[in-house]
Amino acid sequence: MREHDTIIVGGGPIGLEVAAALKSRGHDHAVLEAGAIGSTMQWWAPGTKFFSSPERIAIAGVPLTTRDQDKATREEYLAYLRTVVGLHEIAVQTNTRVVEARREGDGFLLTTVRSTHGVGGPAEQTYKADLTETQTWRAKRLVLAIGDMQRPRLLGVPGENLPHVSHYFDDPHRYFPSRVLIMGGKNSAAEAAIRCYRAGCQVTMSYRRPALDPDRIKYWLLPEMEWLIKKGHISFLPSTVPESIDRHGAMLQSTIKGEPGARVEADHILLLTGYEQDSTLYEQLGIDLVGSVRKPKFSLETMETNVPGVFVAGTGSAGSQERAKVFIETSHTHAHRIVAAIEGTKFEGETPIFELEEN
Repeated sequence: MREHDTIIVGGGPIGLEVAAALKSRGHDHAVLEAGAIGSTMQWWAPGTKFFSSPERIAIAGVPLTTRDQDKATREEYLAYLRTVVGLHEIAVQTNTRVVEARREGDGFLLTTVRSTHGVGGPAEQTYKADLTETQTWRAKRLVLAIGDMQRPRLLGVPGENLPHVSHYFDDPHRYFPSRVLIMGGKNSAAEAAIRCYRAGCQVTMSYRRPALDPDRIKYWLLPEMEWLIKKGHISFLPSTVPESIDRHGAMLQSTIKGEPGARVEADHILLLTGYEQDSTLYEQLGIDLVGSVRKPKFSLETMETNVPGVFVAGTGSAGSQERAKVFIETSHTHAHRIVAAIEGTKFEGETPIFELEEN
């Protein structure tokens, strides 16, 4: 059994920021990550750019610089996270998946198994944990920085599980020169539509709302989408939802009463309709889950849940967000609040509590 004062579950940006803050204050801790650090970003399409500017997603006092002084790509940010881990000398136990968490006495016990990938993404849909060889960890405190994109939000329509149907956007080159049907109308769907079109695909987008929502699409993507739709380069079918999917396309039904549906032929179908959080660890620990999004109950001042000694951080604190309000740039203070709570003080400002040592 391995023991630590604090164990952080999740090696994404905010989990690493919590670890850096704890280390800077001399607190014993460990980070357990099911895959590699930043594993959620690994199943993003190559070249995907962040919505936030580099300054807003930089963590742990380490500046984030990009090749063209623009927003960071997926590849640049993963390289940046490796730099943060190296500079702060954060010990991350990668490929270590927590499969059980429970209270025992005055602390908590975690059971882990070796894992081939991070929680979520295409590989998760067929993954089964090998429980024949487990490891036990004990901690006085837990910080759950597990994110909120562990599984796709399923539509429940016939044919959703066919081989040419996916809830994840891959490299646009994969779809050339075929017909691609994209269902959804937020950031991921708009970006996939534009990139597939530019890769030489015939693109159709189905969206349940009557028009694209400017509050749900990156501001630089919306005018491009609207122009491509206006010029007929991308076919847009508003107020439609899938009724059924087969090997050659999908039948769409209108959300407007009395309006006819439409048949769309497609070689690839992307159901980019969002993701949900896996709340298993919360449930195992007895954390109260609130509302339809099953948000863990916690104190905003300390990030401590209704279970004493268990904290939440990052997007994991928001449950299955229907409209993202918690993301990297709004979560930096979580690390400060957690460390202050551990030390019995109160964090009241934005001043970083860690600084890199000069060599």
